Amino acid sequence: MLDLNSLKSEMAAASGTYSELRYQENTDLRLSLLNGQLVTNLQESSRGVSARAFSGGYWGFSSHVSPTRDSAVSALKEAVRNATFLSGRRQKHAKLASTPAIQFERSYASKKAPIQTAAWIDFMKGLDAIITAKYKDLKARSVTLMSLDMEKYFITSDGSLAHTLVPRAHIAISMTKDSATGPVQARDVRGGLGQMQDQVTPDPKAFEEWIESVYQMVSKKSEGILPAAGEHDVILAADLAGILAHEAVGHTAEADLVLGGSVAGDCLGKTVASPLVTLVDFAHTYEGETAPQPVHVDDEGVTAKDTVIIENGTLKTFMNNRETAAHFSQPATGHARAFTFADEPLIRMRNTAILPGKSKVEEMISSIENGYYLMKAGNGQADTTGEFMFATGFGYEIKNGKLGRPLRDSTISGVAFDMLKSVTMVSDDFEWESSGYCGKKQPMPVGMGGPAIKCRLQVGGQ
Repeated sequence: MLDLNSLKSEMAAASGTYSELRYQENTDLRLSLLNGQLVTNLQESSRGVSARAFSGGYWGFSSHVSPTRDSAVSALKEAVRNATFLSGRRQKHAKLASTPAIQFERSYASKKAPIQTAAWIDFMKGLDAIITAKYKDLKARSVTLMSLDMEKYFITSDGSLAHTLVPRAHIAISMTKDSATGPVQARDVRGGLGQMQDQVTPDPKAFEEWIESVYQMVSKKSEGILPAAGEHDVILAADLAGILAHEAVGHTAEADLVLGGSVAGDCLGKTVASPLVTLVDFAHTYEGETAPQPVHVDDEGVTAKDTVIIENGTLKTFMNNRETAAHFSQPATGHARAFTFADEPLIRMRNTAILPGKSKVEEMISSIENGYYLMKAGNGQADTTGEFMFATGFGYEIKNGKLGRPLRDSTISGVAFDMLKSVTMVSDDFEWESSGYCGKKQPMPVGMGGPAIKCRLQVGGQ
């Protein structure tokens, strides 16, 4: 293992610049069965060292695949040279926010013995056998196990030294069934923070109830209807509300995107949502429990802190790295994250969620004469104007304050701040979604969550 602490003298020698060194190793596992056949058996590890240097308002960056002392020294020298070259061509008045030096170590590695891949494959075949024995009307089925461990060692020229290991693991089941208008699919995921042996009990029978719930979902969808196209009162369950909070709202408040023209740039201190809405990007803890993607220190050596983005409907602050924090005169709260050793840190969300309100979901349903209860998120997109469109994977119509027929796949669309201003009820419960990846230039594991919300949206249908 590369000892970054032993490189203090080399970093000190890079006079006139702020510099960072990061050693990182990512370990990925993905196993997938499709109709009982093993179609994916991916196990890979990437590791290396990278350096950044800041001089004259410019960053220089360099990375090396070989995680050796010589490679680290070379990367540092190259990063300093790159920053110096850029600053020598044209001065830029960017600065870095001052942050205290930290010493930090935290590992979420499992205390249980690892389970061999062959045993996991046998477990997945056991799940598949349960599905095929009980549900003979399925057109297709799949079982997937996936995990990612991210380990980082980090040192800065101003004295910060950190080591973190953050793993997460998930299991997904998907079922496809024929219907009168074509095949429909239902998928559900379980898991979260921890390594595979922490998240998944390798006993297929322990998952029979969950398997049944996925089958019931696909069966209801096979008999479902398309919603009526148009603007409707809708209830978004936590799964959908969380991804909208991240994609349609959170990205607009990332300071680098604000500098690029995000709609949030002109809204600081203004009302952007209903007073029922408070949106927070949590660093590592919520209500005394560890959040799905805990970040204690970011990849600039900054202590990660919770960031209240929207408070009672008012946009309060942006999410910053050290450079944008200085630009906007806001605190640096630990949002700079890199996916691999070869990636430069970008401003990224960690665990973004709307806070719970005071309503019961049953009250929210009974308040709607004609609308929809949307429960599962699919793929989607949003941009820095706040416009979004997302697929919905499951839900029910609401008629006269009661749940009606199940829904087939549909879409929702709108403008984020308009949608948030239309919120009239927020449920008192809370759920995290822990399997998501954010795709801003480089993938990044994130957590999303919240309560159910009642709002008005454009719903796609017939």
